[in-house]
Amino acid sequence: MRIQANYINILEREINFSQINIENGKIESIVTLQSGEKSGEFYILPGFVDAHVHVESSLLCPAQFARMAVVHGTVGTVSDPHEIANVLGIKGIVFMLENAAKVPFHFCFGASPCVPATNFETAGAKISPADIQFLFENYPQIGYLAEVMNFPGVLNNDPDMLEKIAIAQSFKKPIDGHAPGLRGELAKKYAKAGPQTDHECYSLAEAQDKLEAGMKIIIREGSAAKNFEELIPLMGDNYENIMFCSDDKHPDELAIGHINLLVKRAQNKGFDLFNILQVACINPVKHYNLPIGLLEIGDPADFILVENLQDFNILATYLGGEKVAEKGASYIESIEAEPVNFFNCTQKSVIDFQLKNENHSKIKVIEVIDSQLITSKSIEYPKIENGNLVANESEDILKIVVVNRYSDQPIAIAFIKNFGIKNGAIASSVAHDSHNIIAVGSSDEALCEAVNLVIYEKGGLSAIQVNGEKKCLQLPMAGIMSVKDGYWVAQKYTEIDQFSKNILKSTLKSPFMSLSFMALLVIPSLKLSDKGLFDGDKFEFTSIGEF
Repeated sequence: MRIQANYINILEREINFSQINIENGKIESIVTLQSGEKSGEFYILPGFVDAHVHVESSLLCPAQFARMAVVHGTVGTVSDPHEIANVLGIKGIVFMLENAAKVPFHFCFGASPCVPATNFETAGAKISPADIQFLFENYPQIGYLAEVMNFPGVLNNDPDMLEKIAIAQSFKKPIDGHAPGLRGELAKKYAKAGPQTDHECYSLAEAQDKLEAGMKIIIREGSAAKNFEELIPLMGDNYENIMFCSDDKHPDELAIGHINLLVKRAQNKGFDLFNILQVACINPVKHYNLPIGLLEIGDPADFILVENLQDFNILATYLGGEKVAEKGASYIESIEAEPVNFFNCTQKSVIDFQLKNENHSKIKVIEVIDSQLITSKSIEYPKIENGNLVANESEDILKIVVVNRYSDQPIAIAFIKNFGIKNGAIASSVAHDSHNIIAVGSSDEALCEAVNLVIYEKGGLSAIQVNGEKKCLQLPMAGIMSVKDGYWVAQKYTEIDQFSKNILKSTLKSPFMSLSFMALLVIPSLKLSDKGLFDGDKFEFTSIGEF
């Protein structure tokens, strides 16, 4: 196969009209036909790489994720299977590897060291140091140690965390970090322990501290956490040490775009084209030693064709010399998976969601920050009915609950602001990181109904309006993924997302994605696990009452 196009040589920082000759799925030769660009011709360049993503958060199995991502010029991902590992352990990670192998796409999966992320929640499985050793020894597809989320454990020399890092180092594997808010000497101590990257920076000053500590910064723009605008100034002087990622991408947004959108945004801000493309295409491949071609002689023929350098419309995506997408259409086959799950709780009653008032004059309330994973804390006056603390819809102080999905246990209950839901509730079994059922609602009755819909389906997203319409997107694969076609899932997700905003009046940009992070204890400040309200700053449980 021969392709004549304007060849963007990112490493040499030049564009020439060239002929690329491909034999047996590899770049056989590159012949310059004209020095400089040829007007009217399209461009050829390496494909984009998402440097950190949880495929499970797309609600899709890997094969379906790949089918959608290639349309946007993505040829590979660095994927942490942490979510499914929290439900099914090694069995879940192996499922991801096997399902990914069914399609032409470069998935680099990691060995997830923080399963569960903390000891303050109930997960479905545990990953031990011996399990990390087993994964590296037996699965060459495991390319790195996934995000070391328990950064307090690293800083306090937790033996389990340090052993897992040491195992990765013995296999000469890259180590991903995760240390939101960590700065100064603590950032240096964390980096010295082994973690090499961080995708959790939410301020430019924090990112600069971590760069000084020797870490690489992954600029995140996902469905819930959006840090691009704050961190993109790093592109100026630090482009060699930054990458792009989505971290968590819901299917409706994946249907619209992926890393290609960040490339366009960075270019619109006036940054150098070659710097941008090095961040989007080259740096992840080099850092993680990915087997992805970079359009050099002898490389796998992995590349994309774009219409022009103004809007970067993707004309086609190739993997191993095979065209896998063209002009918005994916050529990857839609493969449905057989579900595997761990769901072992029974239907709940309204009384299970009641919380007796214990003479609290004020209560601690989780305060959601739209498009961020961090939360803040507010102190509010409680609303009391019949001796119970209840949601106060008029003040947007709603009740939030976490229900253990692995066994029948008492329900954890707290209060939350800024969801804006009225006369209803939403619930989800996608709740980072242990994936118990999490729900927010305007009444105990609404919460009960939304949670029971998820339990009935053994996994899913639900939204109910009191005495009105009800919706549920079933997620039978580990309770966190659909087994169906990705575009179908995107449509159904859009419907339930719009229902939560248009009918239930949620004011958040992505209510279900934001909800899924309200149980993520390793992200400050106030969160809720199935065991109770958690202070992420002090890293300990806290009471709901303010004394």
